[in-house]
Amino acid sequence: MIITSNLSKKYAGSQVLNIESLEIPKGQSFGLVGNNGAGKTTYFSLLLDLIQPTTGSIKNNEIQVNQSEDWKPFTAAFIDESFLIGYLTAEEYFYFIGELRGQNKADVDALVAQFEDFFHGEILGQKKYLRDLSKGNQKKAGIVATLIGNPEVVVLDEPFANLDPTTQIRLKSIVKDLAEKQGVTVLISSHDLMHVTDVCERIVVLEKGEIVKDLVTSAATLKELEAHFSGNEVV
Repeated sequence: MIITSNLSKKYAGSQVLNIESLEIPKGQSFGLVGNNGAGKTTYFSLLLDLIQPTTGSIKNNEIQVNQSEDWKPFTAAFIDESFLIGYLTAEEYFYFIGELRGQNKADVDALVAQFEDFFHGEILGQKKYLRDLSKGNQKKAGIVATLIGNPEVVVLDEPFANLDPTTQIRLKSIVKDLAEKQGVTVLISSHDLMHVTDVCERIVVLEKGEIVKDLVTSAATLKELEAHFSGNEVV
């Protein structure tokens, strides 16, 4: 589904990402972990054609993302609050995204209604602009907006940050359902090793822009990741 080849990104001559090869098959829940500056957000920005690669390419369903926009109708993402439109209410924003994705108001209402528990009564019917919501509630709105129009690929950068424990648990259920039951390819970056091992069937570790681990998630994965990041890994 997503094929990365000879991809690099440099800023002022300093290399921040260097991935020779990475393939993410359709329907996989894929986690990307690493310390600050490891290249996680840079990779997602390249995948979404927000920045241009120095070398190489990423193909999404055989479409090279920086040469065509044909991947956009089946790909959705929430990276940060800049993806929102602050002067709209949540409802107005959902309808706007729905219009972009060929959904009518009834379609959007039906989708959004599935997430009442996730919203916890704090998003809909509040008559608040998105910019006036808390960081956590902005994130809830952004995540649900990615699901409008039944995308085949969903990209979430640090989705668990700023969410309360109840919402984190509900989000994990949503992610698992997307990949396991709906066949959606879900890409998640996170600093929280426990959450990412809970929801991702495969986890790649980035270090200084390069892949240093590519793991199929198992009962031992969390301990292996903790050992790696604590510097106590047995070589």
